[in-house]
Amino acid sequence: MARVKRASLRALVTKDSQEGEGLLQRRRKVFRAAKQAVIKAGQYAYRGRKIKKRDFRGLWITRINAAARLHEMSYSKLIAGLKAAGLTIDRKVLADLAMNDPTAFGVIAERAKSSLQKAA
Repeated sequence: MARVKRASLRALVTKDSQEGEGLLQRRRKVFRAAKQAVIKAGQYAYRGRKIKKRDFRGLWITRINAAARLHEMSYSKLIAGLKAAGLTIDRKVLADLAMNDPTAFGVIAERAKSSLQKAA
């Protein structure tokens, strides 16, 4: 019979072993455990990329709300005022302004407040 060469399997083992290098104990030494760990790590990473977007949006809303309260407004009133004024600023930029440039955020908040009063 012909001799079976395991070059392709060796390449797989090497690839998965390299991806699982930072793991501990048998998860980095035993091929089967390393392969399972690498697959699970990929699942966690995929899920984490989705959760990160949710977490950041929540953080931005919290920062905007805190800054809006300094101008006697709630978050929801600020957002409604911005829509009424026709200002399209996303939450990421608003949160950055609230943190790093409070005077600019104050100007935006006043425009939102005045547009709410006009609409009412």
